[in-house]
Amino acid sequence: MDTPDTPFSTQIRVASHEQHTEAETSTFMSDLLDGRLAVEAYARYTEQLWFVYRALEDSAGALDADPVAGPFIRPELFRAAELQRDLAHLRGPDWRAGLRPLPATAAYAARVEECARTWPAGYVAHHYTRYLGDLSGGQVIRDKAERTWGFDRKGDGVRFYVFEQISNPAAFKRGYRELLDAVNADDLEKQRIIDECRRAFDFNGAVFRELGREFPLSAA
Repeated sequence: MDTPDTPFSTQIRVASHEQHTEAETSTFMSDLLDGRLAVEAYARYTEQLWFVYRALEDSAGALDADPVAGPFIRPELFRAAELQRDLAHLRGPDWRAGLRPLPATAAYAARVEECARTWPAGYVAHHYTRYLGDLSGGQVIRDKAERTWGFDRKGDGVRFYVFEQISNPAAFKRGYRELLDAVNADDLEKQRIIDECRRAFDFNGAVFRELGREFPLSAA
């Protein structure tokens, strides 16, 4: 149970644990990580990530000086360029030609853009759920992808998961949690951030469900 002395980074992690677990253990992600799906499913998932990170990073410049979101804008985290390189490897040089978001992805990206425009604290919730996840569980996905589909270690196809400008991910994550603990928000606003964090994981879950319908196990 949270107390007034519980760090905000702990509050947000504990409060979103259930949704986080549901997203991580979705049928699609379980099948992907167990090597039961073809590389096409991985490529389609990578496409969906591109839409979300474009929404996060196209908004970042306008938030750089914001008192709430500004401290979280760290260029060493940016992933869109790496995603584009991965997609060129997976789909070829014309990868943009067939690019399309799933309905759940479009809704997710639109919400990120809305928060960036109208509610910087909400943007922080989406920033946290994505980038800290990439630095943690994302490394499991990279390892599985390399083993399952033969990508070069930390090479094209999995560059999204490689943070070349972050030499010590554990220290970086500690620093990020300290930023959360010091976020420029009162208790009511912190609760709203937690609620938006839960919503972000729900968006992720919706994307996984739609991917699961597109790639049932029998299609692997």
